Amino acid sequence: MKGYTKSAKKTENPGKWYVVDASGVVLGRLASVVASRLRGKHHPLFTPHMDMGDHMVVINADKVVLTGKKLAQKRYYRHTGYIGGLKTTTAKTLLEKRPEDIVRFAVRGMLPKNRLGRALFKKLKVYAGEEHPHSAQQPEPLSIQQ
Repeated sequence: MKGYTKSAKKTENPGKWYVVDASGVVLGRLASVVASRLRGKHHPLFTPHMDMGDHMVVINADKVVLTGKKLAQKRYYRHTGYIGGLKTTTAKTLLEKRPEDIVRFAVRGMLPKNRLGRALFKKLKVYAGEEHPHSAQQPEPLSIQQ
């Protein structure tokens, strides 16, 4: 049979590990590259309904850069579950208190909003400093073009 579309299988996923240094990198550019790698769009056998992505370790999340006035004007919202319980946080305070969450929120917004997206998000590991506990997986360094 000629000309059929090949559908990838779970066993064909190499599942490599990459480490990304986020120091001095713009947040949106970092998040789009990481989300694309998590999804597996760089593989020639990319299948939209399969988990064909790699594991991503992001280090130095506290040194990520936001352009313009986003540091003071960008807001992150959460709700306590009670009436009138909407809480807001600026990007500056979130970067000071929990710098890993800024990267996580940006990447999660670029992944699918379904079961597959939740599974892909579990393959993202973010750390504020230089150290990470995933050296046993021998992650390869991945550079992001500025």
